[in-house]
Amino acid sequence: MNYRNDKHGEPISILGYGCMRFTKNGRTIDIEKAEKEMLAAYNAGVNYFDTAYLYPGSEAAVGEIFERNGLREKVKIATKLPQYLVNSRSAIDKYFDEELSRLRTDYIDYYLMHHITDIVQWENLKKHGIIEWIAEKKRSGQIRNIGFSYHGNTENFLKILNDYDWDMCQIQYNYLDVTSQAGVDGLKAAAAKGIPVVIMEPLRGGKLVDLLPKEAKELIKNSGFGYTPAELAFRWLWDQPEVTCVLSGMNSSDMVNENCRTASDVQVHEFTEKHFELVEKIREIIRKTTKVGCTGCGYCMPCPKGVDIPAIFRCYNRMYSENKKEGRFEYAQTVALAKEPAFATQCVRCGKCEKHCPQSINIRDELRNADKNLRPLPYKIGIAAARKFLLKKK
Repeated sequence: MNYRNDKHGEPISILGYGCMRFTKNGRTIDIEKAEKEMLAAYNAGVNYFDTAYLYPGSEAAVGEIFERNGLREKVKIATKLPQYLVNSRSAIDKYFDEELSRLRTDYIDYYLMHHITDIVQWENLKKHGIIEWIAEKKRSGQIRNIGFSYHGNTENFLKILNDYDWDMCQIQYNYLDVTSQAGVDGLKAAAAKGIPVVIMEPLRGGKLVDLLPKEAKELIKNSGFGYTPAELAFRWLWDQPEVTCVLSGMNSSDMVNENCRTASDVQVHEFTEKHFELVEKIREIIRKTTKVGCTGCGYCMPCPKGVDIPAIFRCYNRMYSENKKEGRFEYAQTVALAKEPAFATQCVRCGKCEKHCPQSINIRDELRNADKNLRPLPYKIGIAAARKFLLKKK
């Protein structure tokens, strides 16, 4: 495993374990499976594990697994303050204490202000005494490093970056998001200040792997580099010395093994002109076939009316990255015939989802577009009949 240092010289594995996408049994995390995968990553050298208050069951699962295996002092835990819920100094204490309890620890290695999109949110935290609070927690040793995770534009990122003496930051960055959100300018600005940068969404929620158009998959397969789509995306990131750590929401042994192998032999500046040409060709193919820039992060969920927003957008995009038949077939399996209806037509346009979307997608309008494409009249009739038949059988 390769390592790069944090602001204080502590080594961080260049591959971090993103704990948002653990496999679930129904609505709860499959602890046994998650434990097996996390231990495999740890034994391969991964020492950075990222979770958040918002991720259902994640902090508790991480705490349980590390305590049971005696690993707390051997790993770095990153978690996040739900700043969007903070309306007082006491609220900050409440969430932090709850997180310590869930994680079964008395300190956090990297504590981030979660999902910042605008300087206004940071200013709001300052009004509630966040700077004094951070200083207090650092003095007590309950927080080792402070940072923020970001989903706004480059301008606001730079304002927040320069407003405080941060220990680290976390941004969405991949070979599609070079100029969006914090982008490469934000990455380089942070690195210039000596601030480590942790990368989230390196595979764009699967868009750079399973959801790649067939043409792009063939390009990678025939490139002669011997990379899988995921490996290409990770190597593109690690080629840049400004990138400290790349998070991966690994939920299979195969993913753990492949990512750890890549993180163990990758080198800075190994990309040649041919590598960059390949990436540019893939970018163009993806841009032509993407209908909605959804990463499947799930921040828009749960919908008050039960609409499965990420699944609908995934199927909608698949209609154009592969073919209409494949997209509609997946929609029938995962949305249309689910036990509880999750159709886009259940949307009442309350807008709750759009307030939390990191990609700033106009979700309400795009749901309408997706439904028109996924459920033309013959499909509506067929789905209604299939649902009636299945519900009768139950």
